[in-house]
Amino acid sequence: MEAATPLIESTRPSALFARPTPCAHCGLPVPVARIDLDAGRQFCCDGCCQVYAILQGSGLQQYYQYRGQDDAAPSPATPSRRRFDDFDAASFHERYCHTLSSGLERVELFLEGVHCSACVWLVERVNRVAPGVVAAELDLSRSVATVVWDPKVTALSAVARALDSLGYTPHATRATQLEAERRQGDRALLLRLGVAGAAAGNVMLMAFALYGGLFSGMSHEYQSLFRWLSFAIATPSVFYSGGVFLRGGWAALRTRALHMDLPVSIGILTGYAGGAWNTLRGTGEVYFDSLCTLIFLLLVGRFLQRKHHRAASNASELLSALAPTTARVLVAAEAREVPTEDLRSGQTIVVAPGERIAADGVINSGSSAVDVSLLTGESLPEEVAAGDKVYAGTVNQSAELHILVESAGKESRLGRLLESVTAAQRERAPIVRLADRVAGYFVFVVLGVAALTLAIWLQLDPSRAIDHTVALLVVTCPCALGMATPLAVSAALRQAAQVGILFKGGEFIEALARPGLIVFDKTGTLTEGRLELVAFHGDKSVIPWLRAVEARSTHPIARAFLRAFPGDVEPVALFDETPGGGVDARIAEHTLLVGSCSWLRLRLTRLPEWAEAQISTHSARGETPVLVALDGALVAVAAFADRVRADGGRELERLRRLGFECAVLSGDQQVIVDRVAAELGGGFMTALGNQSPEQKLAFVKAARGGRRNVIMVGDGVNDAAALAAASIGIAVHGGAEASLEAADAFTTQAGLRKIADAADGARRTLAVIRHGIAFSLLYNALGVALALSGALSPLVAAVLMPLSSITVVSVALRARTFRAKGTP
Repeated sequence: MEAATPLIESTRPSALFARPTPCAHCGLPVPVARIDLDAGRQFCCDGCCQVYAILQGSGLQQYYQYRGQDDAAPSPATPSRRRFDDFDAASFHERYCHTLSSGLERVELFLEGVHCSACVWLVERVNRVAPGVVAAELDLSRSVATVVWDPKVTALSAVARALDSLGYTPHATRATQLEAERRQGDRALLLRLGVAGAAAGNVMLMAFALYGGLFSGMSHEYQSLFRWLSFAIATPSVFYSGGVFLRGGWAALRTRALHMDLPVSIGILTGYAGGAWNTLRGTGEVYFDSLCTLIFLLLVGRFLQRKHHRAASNASELLSALAPTTARVLVAAEAREVPTEDLRSGQTIVVAPGERIAADGVINSGSSAVDVSLLTGESLPEEVAAGDKVYAGTVNQSAELHILVESAGKESRLGRLLESVTAAQRERAPIVRLADRVAGYFVFVVLGVAALTLAIWLQLDPSRAIDHTVALLVVTCPCALGMATPLAVSAALRQAAQVGILFKGGEFIEALARPGLIVFDKTGTLTEGRLELVAFHGDKSVIPWLRAVEARSTHPIARAFLRAFPGDVEPVALFDETPGGGVDARIAEHTLLVGSCSWLRLRLTRLPEWAEAQISTHSARGETPVLVALDGALVAVAAFADRVRADGGRELERLRRLGFECAVLSGDQQVIVDRVAAELGGGFMTALGNQSPEQKLAFVKAARGGRRNVIMVGDGVNDAAALAAASIGIAVHGGAEASLEAADAFTTQAGLRKIADAADGARRTLAVIRHGIAFSLLYNALGVALALSGALSPLVAAVLMPLSSITVVSVALRARTFRAKGTP
């Protein structure tokens, strides 16, 4: 063997080895230890083998065709093999289930492992595996399945086991009262919209006849009939469909907080009163066609806007999704499964490899690696042993742990963090729409000018005073002003969704349009969010053996080795993994050691100078060095790091050109944060490491002091509180459920380009709104001048009013605010 020399190799060497054997279920590489040469199909784990057999036996093979169409990222099936006996408890049914009038029961379950439309197809056919299921629907965006089952035929625990056997471990999630109220509000708004649309259509037909009669003649009896019919049809439209605006206007007067509903209400009531008076006296113009059309268009704008709003889930639902709903408590040397609500301080729980920890506590026995990224954002797993503290929601990775419970549920650190998310959402002051701010001045001006018009014409010609006043109020009815904002926002929300930027409401577009401070989490936002091999120094001939040994491990570094060096793997004679240390293996009559610097130093006499130099260099850059020794001699040093995103530097500079300052907050070590900031070209206002979720929240709150606009961008539960407290929180693609719920917007694609696209599109949207408002004000000013001078009759005012609305609506809907890449 050649002497080891310091040589930096590419992290993606040429393909000298054949492609690995893919798993028949998920498509991931099959470890060599699991390859059965006599079997026709190979599986990467027992879970995939089990799910494949279930799908074949249940006639659900079409699942693989749907998944292939989606080009979904492969992931192994990981059934928990729990019994789910707690799902049959009376307390569980009382808290999470709903009994229907037919005797069936309904429950909402959060499913782990959902990632594509093929999963939707499979979950909604779970009745083939669990015969008692009547219906199942899966919301892919929330990974929440609504299951209806017959309790006389099967128990809920059996349904849960069926879902778990398919690779989707279910967790209870309570449907909030807010969601039910939102559905009820949607139905009520649709009913109002239907009434307004029917009224507008019928009244417009009668108005067409009346306008035609002005030129060709119409008998008084028919004129009176059409007037009274229009009056009768318009009345429910005004007071039922338009009631939402009337109540809003009344509330604005009571609270002295003027907004757009007040001038709209005044215009509606003035037009209705004028039309009713003219109907009663049998002469003059009626305005019912314009009023019904106005109400219909305003409700359309409100419905489109409401459609894009998504209510954030409460803390208890998030906690159910992120932490286990059950735990295995050690009682008399036997592990018994109990609901996490029943955990008490002083009990001992057992956590197997791959499971989430159910409570905060101290390790009694065992040592393992724990993925703490959920809480801290730390990209590397944390090595723990007896006496160390662990937290609910983190993932035990490599060995069984016995944990003495200190706090659980809402009392745990995760529970308190998610409660702070809810508190921050309650405390956040609403952003007042630009149109509402203009309306506060507009209403006073219109009412003042109307009073002036009435006073002037009472002196000049009392018989025409009412007509000119009504004409002024009708022509200045702020329908264009009222629709400019909601329709422009609705169009922007739709365009943003088409290019992969999802906003929960239009107010967040306005917040993003204002320059301010953008605070980035590092892991998964500025970086790829997973470890990658960035350098390999030493003897290349050891790579095939290294790959064979790492294929036996589930450690994140082992997976990074396999991504960097794909290919077939050789049999390993002996394999012994030390949690937190490394691997001791016997392969091809050689002893191979792979592990951390501290672990290898205890097993080798000394390290070569070239190796010490590489260890120092990579450690100083915040990268993780891993040593490789063959037969007692160090032969290679590998370095791992979470790579920065390729588009990071370019898109950050684009944000700075838009007027934003940038900052980084991360749970990783300061040296790692400094390396990432340097690779992105610097220019950050601040770049802080070792930041806890509480410190991130405090930073955002402090930055918002003095009404500064603060945008938080993150992807983990450790970012959720800061996301909720910011002026606008943006969750990036692949983020945790809690970050998506706490955020005000999220992107469906990885990288920072969508963040810059969102800021750029928000500025264009605000420009469209301002142009629409400016046009509306200019039009109203012209209408006021004409009405005040007596040159505008109520009939002409009724015709001009919808024309202004049509113009503003057309401009708002045709504006290209959010553009897909490559479009002008």
